[in-house]
Amino acid sequence: MAYSERMPGREALTEARRIVVKIGSALLTNDGRGLDEAAIGGWVDQIAALHARGIEVVLVSSGAVAAGMVRLGWNVRPSAVHELQAAAAVGQTGLAQCYEGHFARHGLRSAQVLLTHDDLSNRKRYLNARSALRTLVGLRVVPVINENDTVVTDEIRFGDNDTLGALVANLLEADALVILTDQEGLFDADPRHNPQAQLVYEGRADDPGLAAMAGDGGALGRGGMTTKVRAARLAARSGAVTAIASGRQPDVLPRLVDGERLGTLLRPEHAPLAARKRWLAGQLQVRGTLTLDAGAVSVLRSRGSSLLPVGVKALEGRFVRGDMVVCVDEQGERVAKGLVNYGSDEAMRILGQPSHQIEAILGYMEAPELIHRDNLVVL
Repeated sequence: MAYSERMPGREALTEARRIVVKIGSALLTNDGRGLDEAAIGGWVDQIAALHARGIEVVLVSSGAVAAGMVRLGWNVRPSAVHELQAAAAVGQTGLAQCYEGHFARHGLRSAQVLLTHDDLSNRKRYLNARSALRTLVGLRVVPVINENDTVVTDEIRFGDNDTLGALVANLLEADALVILTDQEGLFDADPRHNPQAQLVYEGRADDPGLAAMAGDGGALGRGGMTTKVRAARLAARSGAVTAIASGRQPDVLPRLVDGERLGTLLRPEHAPLAARKRWLAGQLQVRGTLTLDAGAVSVLRSRGSSLLPVGVKALEGRFVRGDMVVCVDEQGERVAKGLVNYGSDEAMRILGQPSHQIEAILGYMEAPELIHRDNLVVL
């Protein structure tokens, strides 16, 4: 396989074209005193600066519950799920309005996206979420993602947006996850109790020793450094680097992207393309087989293109959208593996057809490709 094996480091931030930025509750709510609109405006200014440089940014924002608590006059975070849900519902509207107003100053549109962990574990909902977010990013809209605390139950007690940020990075195959917190980064000991504690500038996301260095969260947030280290490990599955840095540093996002040595950088074992292709190549559970004509085989091998329906002559097996299938040539030799955009019933109807006929045949078009090149590995 011809994909790169180079391990990403700080240069991955300078070369990043798609970044997931997660901002924690303590920052957004000025340590519990309501939404810090001035600070939010500053982060929006930074995101707009990245947009102007052609970098796609997806924002994962905490703060709904904490903002709702202030609006409702509650000084202590409640433990009852229904009260937390009520606080999230009240706070989420203000959070979305605040972001919308600040992005509008830069001529940018934002979109509120509420997800649960179920959305990212159920295959169909996962693919639907990915399609929607990719469309928003392609339209130069900034998605503002939060956990849907108004309807979830266990997540509101045990979930955290660090993990959600990592899952979104996986979902969109982002180059980097940036976690902005009220700490400078990960220290080798608790700096609140040990004045000799040293900032960890760089490390491996899968280093088991990092967990021992991590601490607990504060009163407002649900995740301390433990969840951030875990999030970095999750993000590394798709090859994303993770930067953990202080959101109170001036211009922290542009400075990180410029390669400045801020915060803690946790790097994956493999670059994004290598990680993705390795995962695809290693999937053993194949649901079906597509037989390709000679032209399609040649294009896949020489150009690394997507697989279009017009190049498929036959299929075997029963599969649904998102399943893994193997592609073979007319002699039965394996050519590639990939995740299909259409189930076997739909795929059978569009085999051999040009992409512009898909909507006329099926009544809709999920994608012009049967398998997108990002979800395909040549064997």
